[in-house]
Amino acid sequence: MPRPRFLDLTDRGLSTLGQEVLPVLYRHRLLTAGQLTQLLRPAATSTRYLRRQLEVLHARGLVDASVRRSSRAGELLWYVTATGCEVVEGGGELTPRAYRMTEDAAASPLQEHTLAVNTMGIAFVEHARRLGDECGPLDWDPELAHRVRDGDSRLGDEAFLVPDAVLRYVHTTDGGGERQRMLLTFFCEIDRATMSIARLAAKLHAYARYARYIPQPPPGRSRSKTAGGGYRREAWRARYPSFPRVLLVLDGASAGQLAKRADDLRALASADARLQPAAADLKAGVTTLDQLQRHGPFAPIVMPVLGDAEPTDVLLRAPAATAA
Repeated sequence: MPRPRFLDLTDRGLSTLGQEVLPVLYRHRLLTAGQLTQLLRPAATSTRYLRRQLEVLHARGLVDASVRRSSRAGELLWYVTATGCEVVEGGGELTPRAYRMTEDAAASPLQEHTLAVNTMGIAFVEHARRLGDECGPLDWDPELAHRVRDGDSRLGDEAFLVPDAVLRYVHTTDGGGERQRMLLTFFCEIDRATMSIARLAAKLHAYARYARYIPQPPPGRSRSKTAGGGYRREAWRARYPSFPRVLLVLDGASAGQLAKRADDLRALASADARLQPAAADLKAGVTTLDQLQRHGPFAPIVMPVLGDAEPTDVLLRAPAATAA
């Protein structure tokens, strides 16, 4: 698996690992030393060497740390400083993001949600290594905005769909004696049992709306065709080869409680007449973070939100195809 490309930081006396840490922290906002080790040095038996590199980065003002609120042992959560962000953005290898982690944000109650999003991404990375697939330390993006309606951007949340993460994965399979590669994209939502089922179901409406959203042209221009003469298409086609699968990942409660939440979500979705027309366009499933970590994305750990209550995998295929 290729590692993240190096930044031009050799003049700062950074090791190879130190150069790899910065873009990963920049992309994923908040990570523990253990999570960074899983991503960048999976064969390591301890976090000692990585923690030394973090101390070097900290001494140069490129990273800082906040104490994890839920940790009695004072576990540190690492993030890139404003100076570190400027260094990463100056390298030109990652798309600059408007959001920057601050000292206050790093210490906020959102710590556990951010860590859970990254734990989910790490689960995909680790199982990709085991299966010979491709999913690396930079293959998920937190909170990418997708417009779902026309008009003034000041309309707020209703104007944009913002998944907790957009994750990319290349799955390799044997087909007819030949290796076939599937490029997969997932809209990922993490629920730590902190939001109502109604609010979780409302996210499905946003995805269904985005699946069918066709941007309207400016006033005075034809609504049926683009400036180049082609017919207007759904907005997602400009960003994705196919509409991403929606994966709702539950955490933050016992297995029994999470199973009830999944059942309630399915019941609410099946009773929602507004969602039924979207069933053909929307592949959405629910699982738990624990199952994803233990069994991997291609085990039958995902329950479709719409349709039959038969467990499948993240491809959301029919159960018979999953078993095969």
